[in-house]
Amino acid sequence: MAPAITRSTLRQQIADALRDEVLAGRLPAGRQFTVKEIAEQYGVSATPVREALVDLSAQGLLDSDQHRGFRVHRFTLSDFTAMVEARTLIIEGVFRTSAARHPPGSYTDRVASIRRRAESSHRAALAGELDVLIAYDLRFWRETGELVGNPYISDFLERVRVHCWVFAVPHLRAQGDLRGLLWAGHLELAEAIERQDIRAAERVIADHNLHSLTLIHKLAAGGS
Repeated sequence: MAPAITRSTLRQQIADALRDEVLAGRLPAGRQFTVKEIAEQYGVSATPVREALVDLSAQGLLDSDQHRGFRVHRFTLSDFTAMVEARTLIIEGVFRTSAARHPPGSYTDRVASIRRRAESSHRAALAGELDVLIAYDLRFWRETGELVGNPYISDFLERVRVHCWVFAVPHLRAQGDLRGLLWAGHLELAEAIERQDIRAAERVIADHNLHSLTLIHKLAAGGS
């Protein structure tokens, strides 16, 4: 039998669905909506919708306005630059902490899963398949963040990366064909993680940052 859908799971389902809409750019920055509008769209009561919207506000994806409902948060280019710095500090801490806690080869199963995510991300990036890349990229980084066994770290890393994608997606979609434009270094990074080669991993991250900042600053300035 299928599990019963409780209010808490419905709340999470709505939050996940709306997060996906924001990530995909179908709910663009500045878009306003009310609890009633979303409840009618999904055919549910107002209570789980309100709870889901409050959750997304706490994640920094929505802004709440008591009189007008909610609107999608508008990130700036300065925000994006700060996000890149934040995600770098987090992931470098993950690499160093996990290497200090675990001898080489001690988490083979987890690294194998990370590698599978990396391979899927790599293929999607080369093919210019943005939606597929985002899904696998977030899974790749979540599992990488989990190497230290601290859920607060993995949750915060995922939040920062979601914010990065939310800002970048509209600029990327405007380009049309994304083949050859997206960063595709996940597999190289997975291999460095598997070897617990911190210096190699940091070099890959530096390349990732340079690619991200150069590309998004160029696109935000109207380049192609």
